[in-house]
Amino acid sequence: MIWMKQAYAFQRRTVGTRPRGVLLFLTLLTIPSYLAHAQEAPKYSVELRTVMEHDDREFLWFHPRACAIPGPQPFQLMTIQKHLHLSDFYSGLHTMTSHDGGATWTPPEAQAPLAWRDEGDGAIEAVCDVTPAWHAPSGKAIAIGIKVRYRDGVQVYDKPQSHGAAYAVYDPKSAQWSAWQFVEMPDPAGKFYLTGPGCAQWHVEENGDLLLPFYYRAADTEQFSSTVMRCSFDGKTLRYLEHGTEMTVDVERGLVEPSLTRWQGRYYLTIRNDVKGYVTTSMDGLHYDPIRPWLFDDGGELGSYNTQQHWIAHSGGLFLSYTRRGANNDHVFRNRAPLFMAQVDPKTLRVLRATEKALIPERGATLGNSGVANISPTETWVTVSEGVWDDAIRARGAKGATYIAHILWETPNLLVKE
Repeated sequence: MIWMKQAYAFQRRTVGTRPRGVLLFLTLLTIPSYLAHAQEAPKYSVELRTVMEHDDREFLWFHPRACAIPGPQPFQLMTIQKHLHLSDFYSGLHTMTSHDGGATWTPPEAQAPLAWRDEGDGAIEAVCDVTPAWHAPSGKAIAIGIKVRYRDGVQVYDKPQSHGAAYAVYDPKSAQWSAWQFVEMPDPAGKFYLTGPGCAQWHVEENGDLLLPFYYRAADTEQFSSTVMRCSFDGKTLRYLEHGTEMTVDVERGLVEPSLTRWQGRYYLTIRNDVKGYVTTSMDGLHYDPIRPWLFDDGGELGSYNTQQHWIAHSGGLFLSYTRRGANNDHVFRNRAPLFMAQVDPKTLRVLRATEKALIPERGATLGNSGVANISPTETWVTVSEGVWDDAIRARGAKGATYIAHILWETPNLLVKE
């Protein structure tokens, strides 16, 4: 064990300088500190629930992501939309609610302010890759995603902000959504020609500002870059204030779909790339260290590629949710199932292989487009829907299920306030 090696090394360094009794006493003092470090991760259990199943070969429910709405009668809100069986072709946004901790849900309800819009040039405007979260300073929930333009079910990028940073505001007092609005970016026809805060975990600062990770590129560049923008929010309008380190790699599409969390005073960012995922950290949420590939603690590659990873943050430990190669899953598109959870060493930024657990099993379908939400001090949810694209997947048991993996913490998560 590590603590035994450390204690032995300490004893060797001090031989000849202290009596044996002192050496033994000092060695024993070192043992509890190492054991405490090894045991600091919180214990948990997982309860997997199926919200619904749908596979009529016309559409799938996709991108389910949830947040908790506090108040005298607290409830859980989930955003979800239809995948219309063309690549990245999505309906307007729907919502579901639960008043019993996710045991039962209302059916998906289309929200008129969040529906498609006719742009008048033969294209329709939609918003996809949405992540909702509670903004406590304003008492509102904000759903953030990507504006996209479609013609005949295909995304087009023929004008500035064809991909844009979109958001809508939910007021629990009126139970009403605002229409989609868009963050006004600097240089929208240049550096930020396309802007995508898609599938991103974002963070609310103590002063109410948002730290929003996103990816972007100019019209004449191949690779996307990723960064984090600071935004103000007055309860109605999200305003760009500044952005931080600009990160990319000259590999395929560059760096996309970043997700952010804050843990023990430091900010952690995980980023998608076509070949491998990357991770980095920051002290202020804007300026980041050089990115590094995700690895296991034994030095092996994590194997998560061309899909998202997300953070599961508990005050007692930091975890990652991800899919990866090497899990007898080569038959799954981009190895996007099972959906795993494992602890991250915050010092080395490596995933502890021995802690890996499959949150959601593999049934042939993809589980890559997931979300994470802290619901209460004792519960975190990981949400995802099965991507069922053909009969070979159906033959393995997939039914278009929308899942919630309820992570039940044995000790309260002090990052969550009720």
